[in-house]
Amino acid sequence: MNQTRKRLFFFISKIFMKDTIIKQCLDILKKEDIRYEIKSFCKPIMEVILIELKPYIYIIVSLIILIFIMILAILLLLFLILRNYKIITK
Repeated sequence: MNQTRKRLFFFISKIFMKDTIIKQCLDILKKEDIRYEIKSFCKPIMEVILIELKPYIYIIVSLIILIFIMILAILLLLFLILRNYKIITK
């Protein structure tokens, strides 16, 4: 019985330690100077990532616009075909 109490105490203490560690980290991140340092550290990394991804973003946006135009053309053709077969009445 004593062994199980020790194990239970160990697990409970680990859970509370995790909470305290997380709380301490969050308290540290709430400080303005730490946030500024993290931002200044991450800014060059994010700029490099965005520079590398820009051509792919342009390609994806242009493909989305092209697909939208194609869907509109298909819809227009569908209306024209249905009007010729007089399924859609005037």
